[in-house]
Amino acid sequence: MKQVPGLDALFLHLETPEMPMHVGALHLFELPPGFRGRWINALRKHLQARLPHAPALRRQLAELPLNLVNPVWVDVMPDLRVHVVPHTLEPGAGLAALHAEVARLHVELLPRDRPLWKFHVFEDLTPGDNGRKRVALYTQLHHAAVDGQSAVALAEVLLDLTPEPRELPAPGRRRAKQVQLGTVDQWRLALSEQAKQFIDLAKSLPASAGTLTQVAGSAAGHTLARTAKNVLARFTGAGKVASAASHSMLNLAPRTRFNVAVSATRSFASISLPLPALQAARKALGASLNDAVLYLCSTALRELLKDAGELPRKPLIAAVPVSMREAGDTSAGNQVTMTSLSLGTHIADPKKRFAHIRAATEHMKGGLGALKSLMPTDFPSIGLPWLLSTAARAWGGVAERIPPIVNLVISNVPGPNVPLYLAGARMLTNAPASIVVHGIALNVTVQTYEKHLEVGLIACGEALPEIDALAGHLRAAYDGFIELAAAD
Repeated sequence: MKQVPGLDALFLHLETPEMPMHVGALHLFELPPGFRGRWINALRKHLQARLPHAPALRRQLAELPLNLVNPVWVDVMPDLRVHVVPHTLEPGAGLAALHAEVARLHVELLPRDRPLWKFHVFEDLTPGDNGRKRVALYTQLHHAAVDGQSAVALAEVLLDLTPEPRELPAPGRRRAKQVQLGTVDQWRLALSEQAKQFIDLAKSLPASAGTLTQVAGSAAGHTLARTAKNVLARFTGAGKVASAASHSMLNLAPRTRFNVAVSATRSFASISLPLPALQAARKALGASLNDAVLYLCSTALRELLKDAGELPRKPLIAAVPVSMREAGDTSAGNQVTMTSLSLGTHIADPKKRFAHIRAATEHMKGGLGALKSLMPTDFPSIGLPWLLSTAARAWGGVAERIPPIVNLVISNVPGPNVPLYLAGARMLTNAPASIVVHGIALNVTVQTYEKHLEVGLIACGEALPEIDALAGHLRAAYDGFIELAAAD
């Protein structure tokens, strides 16, 4: 039994019917030749064997008295008939139908009286060009339990390198059952955890103060100060000079269709782009893969908004998650922070726009190292469940009135470069599906897999119903980036 850390618990307290806080992916699998029976049965059998090695799939929430502090995780054995469920599509249905199903399922909240995950299986899909049967799997995992890197670690437990599942070492003896504590024991656990967190926070203050002193004199510190000043000016009307500074310094994002209160609807699209050509192009330009991904998103968003007559004069600002996880750390839970950068969407020339993005990423890296140490993953939570749940419900009513800091989220998660298998089936694609929140109605998540860059686009269904158009612009941006490198 372990109390949910503060950063993980935020995803629980901020969840509403309009803002589900789970992540997932749409996977397409090819069944092995001669496969008989239903793949969902093979999948359940496979998961049953791997559960002892996958604690993230066995953790269930237990609230402490009065829901005054963060809940605790208890170890249980999930019922796979409830967590792995079948779906059917119309005969001949293709990728568009799968996208529509993901959009429909993504707004369904995961019940908190069981482990926070669910797998949706779609069988009887149209066979591939080689005639082999295909199935699809849409996964849901609550963000309170995993971040991008720990989800990759979970995948390493569930997936295999060959169609024949590998044998894992026998786990130690364990008894998965709900632990019942009396009220006094629950209060003792809650208060002892809070006391420990206060002590840890106090111990970190001297080091944090020294880091803040360094940051204050850095580019990151100046950026933070300008941003705070400009936000204050927008609220207080502190003159034209501050307003002009906010535009020139690019500290506030322009308001777009993405900066709205989200509804309980979603639109989803996925594309798979060849990775070798993209890697060659970005190396020719002396850039990172992340620079290339940001350029593709910038170009696609610019074209989408320009076609709709909605391209702002200021550049769009992207929120970019950054992992704080140490190398080799495969623990569950979240170790991630968030930064932001300009996408240069106001620049028409592709070469100049790419140079703008590269400069923005370098500036971001320069200030991030010191700031990462200031962002704890755990902190005292007395009163936070009530406070944050109330704030989340109220946020939808004010999200459209507050000046936006960012326009969308762009996340880049490294993945495996070899083919993987699940319950004997080969994974062909792996398109992520992430979170949108009030004020940020679009999320673009990419992950490398084998020889492809897998892109998952998810948005509020009312803010961006034509999400397929954005996917099309991404494909065109990919072609343009290859040409840009060739010309250079």
